[in-house]
Amino acid sequence: MNTVKPTHEAFGTYSVLMAVYHKDDPAFLRDAIDSMLRQTVPPAQFVLVCDGPLTPELDEVIESYGDALDVLRLPENKGLGNALRYGLERCSCELVARMDSDDISVPDRCEKQLAAFAADDSLCVLSGAVEEFADDPEKPFAKRSVPLTHEEILAYCKRRNPFNHPAVMFRKQAILNAGGYNSDFYLFEDYDLWTRVLRSGVKTANLSQTLLKFRANELQVKRRGGVRFGRYMLAYRRHMRRTGWISRREYLTSAYPHFIVCAMPNRMRRRVYQILRK
Repeated sequence: MNTVKPTHEAFGTYSVLMAVYHKDDPAFLRDAIDSMLRQTVPPAQFVLVCDGPLTPELDEVIESYGDALDVLRLPENKGLGNALRYGLERCSCELVARMDSDDISVPDRCEKQLAAFAADDSLCVLSGAVEEFADDPEKPFAKRSVPLTHEEILAYCKRRNPFNHPAVMFRKQAILNAGGYNSDFYLFEDYDLWTRVLRSGVKTANLSQTLLKFRANELQVKRRGGVRFGRYMLAYRRHMRRTGWISRREYLTSAYPHFIVCAMPNRMRRRVYQILRK
């Protein structure tokens, strides 16, 4: 029996939003871009924000795609939140799929997400599970699941980030209405955005299926740990407390245990995260 390939008209069009900076790996960038351009329902637009000057190797990868990418070059590297703010303005579709420059989306990721949006006009933010890998995306060592229903997401957000950011698809206007991306909380730009989105009252959800293969080698583990990272985390948790999003008890029971994990050696911290995600 012949099957009909999904079309833009069946589910609606979408833009891809990705940022890249000079420390990114050119091979990883190519894998990430290919995984989105080769979706079973391909994007209508692919916005790639160059966050400051890049290396010749990264520029060579970008130029090889020609008109397939809508490239926005910023003069200075000012961080992910700033880059995504400018990139979101460039997105021409109401539905936007986020993607990082070193991960790999599964081939039908966006088809699944578009179907969910088509089935529920009130849905505004949708992510899903991701599988973490070190070298081979076909050999994941952990799965990062997230709460599925809006009510579960609201409760979970008090303790941890309720969405896997690289696998998120959202309605552009809902994000803009909540204030959009900003750079107020370094390394916690997406967590800050989701708390504002949830407080705005829009509907959110997550899919149980794996949507993306998340690169979690030693460099990525190191970036998401250490005392410096722990201090940024505490600063954002204090903000959550000041704005009334979490109580004093919730602050004490979430912030300080998280700080202890951040301060652990990389190998031990990786093991703790593996246990938590199981």
